[in-house]
Amino acid sequence: MYNYEDYKLLSCCTLCPRECTISKFDGGTGYCASDAGMNIASICIHRGEEPPVSGSYGICNIFFSGCNLRCIYCQNHEISRPDANKRAMTLTLKETVGLIERTLGDNIKSVGFVSPSHVVPQVKAIIRGLKARGLDLVYVYNTNSYEKPEVIDALDGLIDVYLPDYKYVTPGIAAEFSDAYDYPEVALKVLKRIYFLKGSTVPCDTDGRAVNGMLIRHLVLPGHAEESKKVLRSIAEELSPGVHLSVMSQYHPTNYVLNHPELNRALYREEYESVIETMINLGFRNIWVQDMDSCLNYSPDFRKKHPFE
Repeated sequence: MYNYEDYKLLSCCTLCPRECTISKFDGGTGYCASDAGMNIASICIHRGEEPPVSGSYGICNIFFSGCNLRCIYCQNHEISRPDANKRAMTLTLKETVGLIERTLGDNIKSVGFVSPSHVVPQVKAIIRGLKARGLDLVYVYNTNSYEKPEVIDALDGLIDVYLPDYKYVTPGIAAEFSDAYDYPEVALKVLKRIYFLKGSTVPCDTDGRAVNGMLIRHLVLPGHAEESKKVLRSIAEELSPGVHLSVMSQYHPTNYVLNHPELNRALYREEYESVIETMINLGFRNIWVQDMDSCLNYSPDFRKKHPFE
């Protein structure tokens, strides 16, 4: 299932900046709690991505269990936390590829890997498996950006569209909210690497579906509009205001933050609108925004076969 390089990586994992150096063949004992299996929590059609990503029919998203961050507000907490492997499906590579192919049907032409930073060897194996079946697909890498640039290099030629997050630029906030003090530095290096590979353009097919490029995502958090504005300035100054950018209002407090003094509420309209105003003033021109009631549509239930329906 794995090539030699990926086998070595799984045997002593230094895949992400955590560098746990554990063997994933011995079980999920590292920070992400994932092992050498598929670690898949859900394979489903998702229609809630940005229009160039979802297209008219949606995208076949693969949601992995576990994560190399600990975002205290994570909307996918059911599958991202250390005990999430209990929800993972027990699938071989052959079974995984077959399930993806059946889920795609006739109209869906894109496969998305959601939170894949800790399971890149599995991502590569799945892509190889789908290509071996003769499927001509667009592969989308939906990452939290807590990666290594060399991992992005290793995916060059396999991944068509990148959907990287850019969560914070302040180390203290990154440490408190995601247990990753170095996130701002790490994420910016990754964004620069993706930008080097993909540039600012996002080419689409005749149906308006993205077939290549990068679209950066940023979630505005309640009480932290100023941090969002700093993120936007960083993108404009370090990359380009010509990049495709999605600024999201979909934040919804989970039970894990009900006692948090700032994250225990929904985002205020004036907070979000002030961020959008800054984005426009910075000259961003390829932008996606959300309605303020978007939070009602992005609270998945991974106990269901279709978590977002």
